[in-house]
Amino acid sequence: MATLTPRETVAELDKYVIGQHDAKRCVAIALRNRWRRRQVPEHLRDEIAPKNIIMIGPTGVGKTEIARRLARLADAPFLKVEASKFTEVGYVGRDVESMIRDLTELAINMVKAAEHETVRAKARELAEERLLDILLPPRRAGDEKDEEDAGHLEVVRAGEDLNPTRSKLRRLLHEGKLNERYVDLEVQSQGPTPMVEIFSAGGMEEMGMNLKDMLGGMFPQQTKRRKVKVPEALEILTNEEAGRLIDMDRVVSEAMSKVEQEGIIFLDEIDKIAGRETGHGPDVSREGVQRDLLPLVEGSTVTTKYGMIKTDHILFIAAGAFHVSKPSDLVPELQGRFPIRVELQALSADDFVRILTEPENALIRQYEELMKTEGLTLDFTPEAIRELAEIASQVNQATENIGARRLHTVMERLLEEVSFEAPGMEGVTLKIDADYVQQRLSEISTDRDLSRYIL
Repeated sequence: MATLTPRETVAELDKYVIGQHDAKRCVAIALRNRWRRRQVPEHLRDEIAPKNIIMIGPTGVGKTEIARRLARLADAPFLKVEASKFTEVGYVGRDVESMIRDLTELAINMVKAAEHETVRAKARELAEERLLDILLPPRRAGDEKDEEDAGHLEVVRAGEDLNPTRSKLRRLLHEGKLNERYVDLEVQSQGPTPMVEIFSAGGMEEMGMNLKDMLGGMFPQQTKRRKVKVPEALEILTNEEAGRLIDMDRVVSEAMSKVEQEGIIFLDEIDKIAGRETGHGPDVSREGVQRDLLPLVEGSTVTTKYGMIKTDHILFIAAGAFHVSKPSDLVPELQGRFPIRVELQALSADDFVRILTEPENALIRQYEELMKTEGLTLDFTPEAIRELAEIASQVNQATENIGARRLHTVMERLLEEVSFEAPGMEGVTLKIDADYVQQRLSEISTDRDLSRYIL
């Protein structure tokens, strides 16, 4: 998926996001540029900086959805964070460098999961041998047993009227005939562990992590015996063996490289930190956060518990509604590090009709499948869908424009009674036409005070 052409990336995004072609083209080009940079001669590779993007548009038009879908397309560490959750160094809260540490953790888990799949077949074999040892312990040298008694005991272990050999037991395991049998396993205790939270200046979060790791290493791992069925035991043992087979040093090295060369950070709500200092109230940290963010976006080195991470080639995609502020309210240095600006358009009633029907996760389809679980079939007519789109558009214009999110509110209100009564409507096909929609919603949508609180 990482080698998709820009056209293919846009086609994939089109399956889930309606409209916003300019924004899709920008992120598709940025994604492709990551691949292109890896193909250029090595002496030039470090000179090519990522072209960071600012997406500007009202809430609910698809900024976050584009980022979410991009994360699935990019075979790269991807982190979405809200700029408003950070404070400048010296204030209580998270410092901006923590986003790099979070991205590194994501990359470690991502590479570890891939390695886990690679060694799974070998781990399964080793786990199977351990399970067979539990089911039929090997006889110790020097054990003096009567052959008849030993045979009787092994028959009991392997099952009635079965040949008491290891190969026979293995075959029974493969055939699933031992799935209902319980075995005793020693597993690591998952009891509550003491948490150490440190709220202070930048970098102290990392100290907190290291402190927890250090204290954790001072005490032996606690284990407990569990009685589990054979399939669960095999899964537990497979995960244990996979953990032993994975080379964590290589995982960490590969993950850090992926973060530095392919990492993507989606910085949402960046307009909330735009604006100059006001000297009082919570705004006092806005410009401070921008100035703390600047070195990360320009390229600096961040300390993590796995080592030093260089941020020179991490791609930053920022997004904001910019209702009150505007991109020019950001500090000039930060503006310069986001050379690509793309505006997302407000959604119309026609867009709402497409959003309700076209995407693979279309809202109409979601509700149809939900009701189908109760045996109730929903049949939406095209006129009903158009009426829903018009009502959502009118409410957005009359109150606050929250974009496509208004459709969720309208749909929930429309189907509230159906959702409640659905368990008693098995086998029923409910036709939802324009009259039904108007009956349920027209009064609320025309009364501005009601719609302000209900829709």
